[in-house]
Amino acid sequence: MELVYIEDQTFNKITFLDTPLDKGEYENCIFNNCDWSKAAIAGFVFSNCTFNACNLSMAQLVKTAFQQVVFIDCKMLGLLFNDCNEFGLSFTFNNCTLNHSSFYKTTIKKTIFNNSEMKEVDFTECNLSAAVFNNCDLTGTVFFRANLEKTDFRKANNYVIDPSENKIKKAKFSVFGIAGLLNKYDIIIENELTI
Repeated sequence: MELVYIEDQTFNKITFLDTPLDKGEYENCIFNNCDWSKAAIAGFVFSNCTFNACNLSMAQLVKTAFQQVVFIDCKMLGLLFNDCNEFGLSFTFNNCTLNHSSFYKTTIKKTIFNNSEMKEVDFTECNLSAAVFNNCDLTGTVFFRANLEKTDFRKANNYVIDPSENKIKKAKFSVFGIAGLLNKYDIIIENELTI
């Protein structure tokens, strides 16, 4: 089956399960308030696209390509980004909910996560070098054998990162987040001197 090529179009309030889009390559397209939840978008290519206020929760992403894609105000629960096409995989997240998603073994250098809820996300063996977590809640998120070199956690919250299990050279942390680096030692850290 030949893939369609669609460029410079805007799609509004489409529910994918009711009105499936043609499988193909979408370039410079905008998707507003579309419901992709549980949709099979395997093999689709999205290049320089913007998703505004869309629900992509539990969508099937096998070999889906996201190249220079921006997600804004999107609900993205339980997504397996590790199933995506690795070629050119790059995106930015603004005000998104990514809880229970997985980036296992992905290479997503310089990815920007802004004002996003990222509870129990899996970054095992992920290359996140030079990524930015700006005002993100990382409660329960797993960083294991991940490349976090030059990654900016200064404005991230609730993370636990074991420096002995991750590459953290030149990573940036605020003084308030240091406890998240020492969690495994079960020590008490206080920000004021008590006598």
